[in-house]
Amino acid sequence: MRRTPLARHALPLAVALTLALAPATTTHATPSPVPPNPTTTGPGSLATPNPGPAGPAGPGTPNPGPASPGTAGPGTPNPGAPAPATAARAAEAAEDAGAELVARRAAETAAAAAHHTAGGQRHTAGGHRLDFRPCPDAEQLPEPVRCATLRVPLDYARPDGPQISLTVSRVTATGRGGAARQGSLVHNPGGPGASGMAFPLLADRPDWHRIAAVYDLVGYAPRGVGRSAPLSCQDPAARPKAPTQVPEQPSPAYKKERVAAAQAYARGCARRAGAALPYYTTLNNVRDLHVLRAALGEPRLTFVGGSYGTYLGAVYATLYPRYVRRMVFDSAVNPDPRRVWYHDNLDQAPGFERRWYDFRAWAARHHDAYRLGATPAAVAASHERVRAAVARTPAGGVVGTGELQAAALRVAYYDDVWPDHAAALSAFLRGDPGPLTALAGPAPDPAAAEAAAAEAENATAVYTAVLCNDAPWPADWETWDRDNTELARRAPFETWANAFLNLPCAYWPVPERQRPVDVGSRTAGLPPTLIVAAERDGATPYPGALELQRRLGGAAALVTEVGAGSHGVTGAGNACVDRHVERYLLTGATPGWRVTCAPHPEPAPVSLDDRAASTRGVPLPPVV
Repeated sequence: MRRTPLARHALPLAVALTLALAPATTTHATPSPVPPNPTTTGPGSLATPNPGPAGPAGPGTPNPGPASPGTAGPGTPNPGAPAPATAARAAEAAEDAGAELVARRAAETAAAAAHHTAGGQRHTAGGHRLDFRPCPDAEQLPEPVRCATLRVPLDYARPDGPQISLTVSRVTATGRGGAARQGSLVHNPGGPGASGMAFPLLADRPDWHRIAAVYDLVGYAPRGVGRSAPLSCQDPAARPKAPTQVPEQPSPAYKKERVAAAQAYARGCARRAGAALPYYTTLNNVRDLHVLRAALGEPRLTFVGGSYGTYLGAVYATLYPRYVRRMVFDSAVNPDPRRVWYHDNLDQAPGFERRWYDFRAWAARHHDAYRLGATPAAVAASHERVRAAVARTPAGGVVGTGELQAAALRVAYYDDVWPDHAAALSAFLRGDPGPLTALAGPAPDPAAAEAAAAEAENATAVYTAVLCNDAPWPADWETWDRDNTELARRAPFETWANAFLNLPCAYWPVPERQRPVDVGSRTAGLPPTLIVAAERDGATPYPGALELQRRLGGAAALVTEVGAGSHGVTGAGNACVDRHVERYLLTGATPGWRVTCAPHPEPAPVSLDDRAASTRGVPLPPVV
């Protein structure tokens, strides 16, 4: 049985790349799914937080406040923009003070509840109960996992204004072997747009038994995701239907079409989210996490973040360093403010190109099994034959070049899908389109396909809103066209698909963007942390892990899986990595400043007769 990386142990995240690869259709306005809030600045009477280090405190003591990250106009090309205006600083100060107020209330009520119901299932948060009960059917989470909702402000500058509900899941520490409980372990799988609600299911996995013995495993769906004040930018029924056809090299006419689609998508986000749209940000995700920590009754946060979740954790560690207990950063995003997010996305293209080569080299080594070619170039030629064929006649009537590229992107993320992808290509070239249809096509059941489309639309909306709100992006198409044209000459595999996915940020309807936090600028009191990374990861290239370690300082340890590239290292089959992560979570001990682990075994080929394609429904990863 395949071992699933921690970053993929969530309810299926279908960030369907067909959306990025095919023009979006017309969006339809519907009422905002969250309470509208026209207020974008907080009351000026709220005091500016203390810029000094956060003081040590229990769950009922407020942090003196995070440093104000600032905002920048949407047309500013450089994320390291000049200091924001005084009004923007006042707004940020109000939001920070509001977050502290809400966290303090949550901590006080959680402490009171714990005093009266020690060992029970009930906590309260900010006057709203975090009441763990059997999970709703919609979550598909069996006992002993329990679910609750956490009420947080839409706008932290108005802590008593409109509220939204975040869904939370938990399985309590098992105490196996008489182990003493250490608290709550909170997980964010990344995205942004991924749900962590399924995280508690890891308690049943043998390799998580020791961690589950001492920790309550806590998952949650961040704001906008799933049932947490769900964000939507278009009617899921209006998304492109399979098969989709995309050009290998975009023509000027196709680029013009994609610009129009990006503009329409951005307008759809504004219409459907209304005045709530500016509040889907990393900073608010961090504030929500701060409140969740307090509502769980934890004086300090123990956290595991994957992919975008590493950036979320890094910003938390910067703004609330003395509220951190332990943090694992798995597959780190480069947190340099100058790269968030436009340049971080450009940096992915060479990484994905390397991983596409790694797959082709692996398939070439197993030419006897797949007959795709004995060299990487020959395997590429076989893939191009498949592409040309589905461009003429979609496989099974549902797999065109868009679906084929989306399946290939899975290959660039996870090497455990390599055998199935190679087998599907091989079967197709032998005249059998069935495995490729099953691998890359939509679910054959209409209800399942409809649910997947809704989930994909929601995940894409949250991804887009958070990244577009978080930082300035180039506002002129000429910059995007120039940068991606040059990049595609060196790395054609995923450059344009990624560019078109993010292009709505050029036309984003929010007047002011955040200025990215200077991660690591305030780490006084931050305890040792652990970063794990694969050396050839394409989604979060390895230099990001080095940059995160540099910024977090000497107490940050880095474990590198050398020569490997699967995205999401923890739980992905490398016993060396898993030992370091387990030891750190159980004891707080790190292995040293920088240590290495040999790569996990590469996947074995499968016989076409035994298994042509067994990975039906593998979720597409978040593109961070």
